[in-house]
Amino acid sequence: MTTLFSLPIRKTLTATLLSFSLATFAISTTQAAEIEMSFQNVLQQERAWAGLQSKTIKVGDITWSYSEGGQAGKPIVVLIHGLAGSRDNWNRVARALTANYHVVIPDLPRFIEAANLTGPAHVAGHSLGGSIAMLYAGQYPFETKSLFLIDAAGVYKSATTPYLKDPNQVKNMIVSKKGDFNFLMQQAMHTPPFIPKEIAQAQEKMMIAQSEQTQKMVDQVIALNKLYTPDSFALLARSIDAPTLILWGKQDKIINVEVAPELKSLLKNAQAPVILDNVGHMPILEADQLVVQQYLPFLNKVQTQKPATTP
Repeated sequence: MTTLFSLPIRKTLTATLLSFSLATFAISTTQAAEIEMSFQNVLQQERAWAGLQSKTIKVGDITWSYSEGGQAGKPIVVLIHGLAGSRDNWNRVARALTANYHVVIPDLPRFIEAANLTGPAHVAGHSLGGSIAMLYAGQYPFETKSLFLIDAAGVYKSATTPYLKDPNQVKNMIVSKKGDFNFLMQQAMHTPPFIPKEIAQAQEKMMIAQSEQTQKMVDQVIALNKLYTPDSFALLARSIDAPTLILWGKQDKIINVEVAPELKSLLKNAQAPVILDNVGHMPILEADQLVVQQYLPFLNKVQTQKPATTP
């Protein structure tokens, strides 16, 4: 089977699940083991609904997971999730893309900072995934057709939230005990969606089991943050040539919306930021249709643009 990735490993990342759009599917079991199995079945059903298949690729002794949909040969779109997320955060948005694009959604646990693609790609990133997308675009300008940055992490002069001013506060968002999942949902979303009790419990249990890995990831983020300043981050942003769409939730408690115009000012080819009212840090889950309404016309515009020519 032909794969999209050659996967040269540079840095490893770990992450956990945050929230999935589960309202479409009904769970009728009450036994714990059956609930866990149903939870995984829900994710598989949602991927299929979005036109995605779950795939893996083995590199050495490590197996990487990702979702893939659409036809090979179509324009490539890579969707990168955030620190406390998973590939399934993108399922609703991906459903609108798979008909016309070759969509790839890597799972960041133990995944790479950047992947070598078979051709130029449109790259979208949410939260920490946004900073990964910017890093990729800066390093591989000829392989990046466009950028879509959603509540993107960075080192900003206009940062005001506790999580940006003191990255150690991110530790408070690790789900390590009962009740932490509810706190995370309240912080990440302006209006958290209803999740059936059994599913929420299964999800929290999974995240608690992964909390040690998540802690290691947070420690890495804190250490890296000490190496960057707003000025050094600005240098990275200014090196990016790709057409860029910026979108933010106005009520984001993690990365305040005021940094969106700052980010726009640093990028050479960015549109005015799109700000969604009554949306928090997770527009791809809280307002997926509004995200799609902005992203599809942007992609079409980039696709139809003629390459710049040298006089």
